[in-house]
Amino acid sequence: MEIKMDRVGDELTVAVVGRLDTLTAPELEQKLRASLDGVKSLVFDFKELEYISSAGLRVLLTAMQAMDGKGTMKVTNVSDVVMSVFEITGFADDLNIE
Repeated sequence: MEIKMDRVGDELTVAVVGRLDTLTAPELEQKLRASLDGVKSLVFDFKELEYISSAGLRVLLTAMQAMDGKGTMKVTNVSDVVMSVFEITGFADDLNIE
């Protein structure tokens, strides 16, 4: 997995490349924790995300909770495979997906 973070003002874009699973989710969670101060808009770009497991979903849930009352969070460029996981788990109802 590769994580690309780009911050412009109070917007943080996080692009994830590869697989977000049990082995890689802790790294993303750690990087997010260190980067969210002052962020009012958090954007996950999943254009190159191939797979997401329950561990990856937990990272998204944690990010949603961190942004609650502080700003917005959205997920963009979701593949059919990842969208299927979101729909099966109910995350599609809770996430702002564009």
